Amino acid sequence: MAPNSTAMPQAAATAPRDGEFVVAVERGLVVLESFGPGRERLTLSQVAALTGLSRGTARRFLLTLTRLDYLGTDNKLFWLKPKVLRFGNSYLAGFGRAEAVRPVVQAISHQLNESCSMAVLDGADVVYVARAEARRVYSSRIDIGTRLPAHASSLGRVLLAGLSEAALDLWLARHPPVAWTERTITDPALLREKIAEARRLRYAILDGELEIGVRSIAVPVLDPMGRTVAALNIGSAAGRAPLGQLRRVYLPILRKAAQDIAQAVTSW
Repeated sequence: MAPNSTAMPQAAATAPRDGEFVVAVERGLVVLESFGPGRERLTLSQVAALTGLSRGTARRFLLTLTRLDYLGTDNKLFWLKPKVLRFGNSYLAGFGRAEAVRPVVQAISHQLNESCSMAVLDGADVVYVARAEARRVYSSRIDIGTRLPAHASSLGRVLLAGLSEAALDLWLARHPPVAWTERTITDPALLREKIAEARRLRYAILDGELEIGVRSIAVPVLDPMGRTVAALNIGSAAGRAPLGQLRRVYLPILRKAAQDIAQAVTSW
């Protein structure tokens, strides 16, 4: 299983614009987003191709970001520098998630001896914002910041279930599902049915859609207005977790944990 999505940065022209929109800021962020898994070190030509910017424009943004210490360079290749982590750390700290979520996630992982994670929706992917991994010989290589396709994960299925019908229509139009295994649901109509089922049941179970032999169950984490702001899940090998056990044992534990997190996080 690939631990991160390989989605390309969105073209600058896709963002809605008005009199308050600053194109230069958008382009700078698109340049930063061109770096990612499999694209850790890029040439000027590669950044220009990925972003749709001219070589001259891409070069100016790359050099500016280098001088600001967000990028490093050897005059041929460019790469991200640790300063970019300030944004991710501020995002997590701003919601108090590090303090509120980590103990809950760790407690579940310890209780069930399985990995437990929390994620949010970002474009086509879910992004992991908290995780406790059970100690095993095999490591999934999933950590905070890992991105996985929303349509093929239980976390994503629950997060998509939290969207309005209009927002879900737009999401499906922008992100056609692709197959990760022979079990991945790629038919848009069937995927919509499964999302509706997750909305009705308030949980989702996926079996082998992201990786054969891996099952997971997820529940929504709600804000005070009852809106889905995150999802909490437990992942396990199919041989250790019969589907009945996921519903009978794991589901009540996850739901209680989601309530604890919702009460502990004062601002979403």
